[in-house]
Formats: sequence, structure tokens, C-alpha cells
Amino acid sequence: MTHEIRLQTVVDSITPPDASYATDAWTRLDSLTKPPRSLGKLEELAARMAVIQHCTKPVAGPMAIALMAGDHGVVAEGVSPYPQDVTAQMVANFSAGGAAINQLAEHVGARLILVDVGVIGDLMRTAGVRHAKVRAGTRNMAQEPAMTREEVSQAMLVGVDLARELAGAGVRTIGTGEMGIGNTTAASALAAAYAGLDPADVVGRGTGLDDAGVAHKAEVIARALDVNAVSDLDALGVLAAVGGLEIAAMAGVFIGAAAAGIASVSDGFISGAALLAATRICPACAPYAFPSHRSVEPGHAAILEALALKPVLELDMRLGEGTGAALAMGVIEASCKVMSGMATFGDAGVSNREE
Repeated sequence: MTHEIRLQTVVDSITPPDASYATDAWTRLDSLTKPPRSLGKLEELAARMAVIQHCTKPVAGPMAIALMAGDHGVVAEGVSPYPQDVTAQMVANFSAGGAAINQLAEHVGARLILVDVGVIGDLMRTAGVRHAKVRAGTRNMAQEPAMTREEVSQAMLVGVDLARELAGAGVRTIGTGEMGIGNTTAASALAAAYAGLDPADVVGRGTGLDDAGVAHKAEVIARALDVNAVSDLDALGVLAAVGGLEIAAMAGVFIGAAAAGIASVSDGFISGAALLAATRICPACAPYAFPSHRSVEPGHAAILEALALKPVLELDMRLGEGTGAALAMGVIEASCKVMSGMATFGDAGVSNREE
């Protein structure tokens, strides 16, 4: 069985959660000792978790964050101010506990899982890294497809299998994060391709480009979209042509979480591009996913609009790594604790409002 056929089998197995559970969820939320809907978006988050879990007392934990790492051949076009070896160096930093995501994952009590799905450097001796390398970096998408269909399917299955493994171990919410120099270029290309937008409208500064660098990156993306004729491709073909190995693996996490019937949380722009790819390939996975925050990268607003999903937070963040996902998972956990732990008016012997 080819990787693509196996992936399609997983996609075909997914059904959206039963929306009828929403009625029971809101009945419980409105019976709790508070004015109706007074906790605003917290109640919306809790209701969504209740529908996903088919219950009226949802839980968010245990939680985990899958941080996927991969390199990008398009870096050869000069689209990033950082050298490519920073990818491997940052994975080593994650391993040592020195990055922002390490602190935030610990803060919310989420297990952090590092996965090398396409880093050019050798990480075999880096502690705590899962080795699932599909290839050492993508090809230069400005000249040819970044990946073959088999390669992108294999990378997605890395995420699918990890999500299923974690769900089997009791994890109830999986966040996504990434590391890969050049991946804002891939995310911008995917946003433009899937949403039908001009590259100039979705390209941002990434890791710190000046105005000339932003204009050059938009030109490279436009060339990649043209060279690969993305308008003629299906959703999987688009991800193969202008995506990234780590982006594909994150897309697989969203699909794998849906297949296991658990919630997933995207991070910012790059993780959002992975979620957009996942929902284009497998629309049924969308109800299981929560966008964590609205990145200041301009392309993320376009992605959120295309997804028709509201982010949990808006904190002007653009770091990546899964940092926004970690924070949002803490809020989602809080919403579940409110819904599951609060007393109803009847339980507490408190008079409800008069109708």
C-alpha cells in the first residue's frame, strides 16, 4: 500500500462529531451558577470540547504539543535572513529546554514532543528527538515541486501516527508547533494557493525581512505558484508542490486527531497553513481543530478567514514553535474545568433567575 493510499484510507474514515451534543452542552452551561453566557468565549470553547468528546463534562488533559521540524529548499532563493543550519540548532535548543515553547509547555502542563521529519542536519544524537525524516529538506519550490505526492503523504502520516499514538495513551488535546528556516515562505505560498490570493497580500516579514526582502519573497512565491501550476492541482498536490515536510506533518496531526476523536490546536501562521491544508484534504477534520491565536503575519488573517474559525487569543505573537498553541490549550483547559466542575443552580440550592 502506498503512503498516499494509506493516507486516503484515514481521511475516508473520519466523520465530523455529532452536533446534536451541542444542545446538551448548552443546557448544562446555562444551568450553571452564573448568568447565562456570562463567561463568553470560554463557554463556546467548552461547548465545542463537549461536542468533540460526546459528553457534558469535557476535559482537556492530558495535553501534548507535537513540534515538527524540517528544512526548505527555497532558502536558496534568499527568502530568510537566517542561515539554514539554525533549524537544527534550534531543535537542539528545544531538546535542552532553552526555548520559549519549553517554558510555555511546562507552564500549561503539556508534554512536548520533538520530531525530525525533514531537517538537513544530523539530529541522531540530539536527546529527546523522534527520528521520522522523510528526506533532508524539501526541494526548491521556485524551480520544482517541493515534494512528491508520496513524500508529502509520508510526512502527513508521521503526524497521523503520532496523533493516534498520543490519543491511545490518553491524551485529549494535541497542539502543534514547528521549526524550519524558510517555512513562512511555504506557508505564504499555501495561503495564496488555497485561498486564491496574490502572494503580496499574504507575505510578511517572517524572521525579520526588510521591505526589499518582503518584496523579493513575494516574487519567489509567485514564481513557485507559476512553475508548479498550482491552480491545476488538487489539495494534496498543492501541499506537495509548495509546502514543507514539517507543515505536512502538522497537517497529519490534525487529521490523526480527528480520526482518534480528540481535539487539536493550531499555533500561528505556519501551523495555520497546515490546518488549512488538512481541511482542504479532509474537510471532516475541521470541527476538531481550534486555532490558538491570530498571528501578526498578514497571511494568517487570510488563513483564519478561509477556515471560518475564530482564534482563542490575540496577543500580537509571531514566534511559532507552538507557543500560541500552548497558551490557548491552557484557556481551553480552563473552559473545560468551568463546565465540568461548576455546580448547577439545582445542585447548589441557589435560586435561578425568574423566567
